[in-house]
Amino acid sequence: MQVKFLTDYPAAFISEEKMLVISDIHIGVESELGKLGVRIHKQIEKFTSVLDKLIEETKADTLVILGDVKHKVPGASMQELRDIPKFLNHLSTKAKIIICKGNHDDFLEKLIPANVKLYGSKGFRKGKYGFFHGHAWPSKALLKCDYIFMGHLQPAVEFRDKLGYRSRQQVWLKGKMDEKVMKKKYKTNKTGKLDVIVVPSFNPMLGSLNVMAKKNLSGPLLANNAVNLEEMKAYLLDGTSLGMLKNIRKKFRMYNI
Repeated sequence: MQVKFLTDYPAAFISEEKMLVISDIHIGVESELGKLGVRIHKQIEKFTSVLDKLIEETKADTLVILGDVKHKVPGASMQELRDIPKFLNHLSTKAKIIICKGNHDDFLEKLIPANVKLYGSKGFRKGKYGFFHGHAWPSKALLKCDYIFMGHLQPAVEFRDKLGYRSRQQVWLKGKMDEKVMKKKYKTNKTGKLDVIVVPSFNPMLGSLNVMAKKNLSGPLLANNAVNLEEMKAYLLDGTSLGMLKNIRKKFRMYNI
């Protein structure tokens, strides 16, 4: 597998395709927080700087964004109307941009430059790699892939001690689609390896889904047992392997954390 998780960044690089993969930018979340009285600086300048750096360092010629480029639904905020075209125009001078629409991306087709490729929620396939957001079932074409990237979950693990102090850390998740479930759903007999990689959110201001809680079944793959969350391996952004989620839970119960 020619996929590398970039240390300390929620971004993956597929070397044989020269693709940089990110998800869940949620440009405009600052405007929504501002309505609640939370004032923070716009994050788009930081995102642009980081992506410029990662594209240069990896020599990627394609940037894949797995959906939720924008935050407001329905419609778009003034910040999104102003910042998203500027953001994508700049990045398109550095690499080819491909976007899979997420559940926050209504109206996005009116904001993207003409040279940015936009796919629907079912995603797209490139060789043995598949890409989609994760809030809807993927395209049948993705079942031929060996590796499938998705976002949407914004996964994290939460650590808590006896005093109630909590720390939530973003994680990558790696697992497999259940071939039986997928073959039945799509009425097919042939699939690829169907290894699934869940990409953490690129925007740290969003908060994250605590995958240590079994009740969190966001998206049809988890809700329909097409992916078993318990059997997925978790990795911190610094590369630390935490092991399978079911084993992480057992260890923390053992130590009363």
